[in-house]
Amino acid sequence: QVQLVESGGRLVQAGESLRLSCEVSGRIFTDWAMAWFRQAPGRRREFVAIIDEFGDKTHYRDSVKGRFTVSRDNAKNTAYLQIDDLKPEDTATYFCNTDALFRPSSVYYDNRHYNPWGQGTQVTVSS
Repeated sequence: QVQLVESGGRLVQAGESLRLSCEVSGRIFTDWAMAWFRQAPGRRREFVAIIDEFGDKTHYRDSVKGRFTVSRDNAKNTAYLQIDDLKPEDTATYFCNTDALFRPSSVYYDNRHYNPWGQGTQVTVSS
């Protein structure tokens, strides 16, 4: 069974940067696109970014374009989410997941069903 372990979240000041990591086990990493999501308190989980299995193609939610960068290291079975110029509205628990398909559509991933989820990593941005 796939295991997803997110890390790298912490309390930061607005304007700072963070790099989140997602380590995957129990699945052939290079068979899967890797997606990032976030969930703020009281809100539904939303899609943030995705990278294809080769690391060649990426897609981002409009609201994070220009500040978020998704990448992966297939040798380490790990995906990354670099977040620059953090804003208070980025405060959320961030999750990753594998996906069999890469599509340049945020709506598509917002409505996908994923199981299981990892524990996520908390990012808190103070103003």
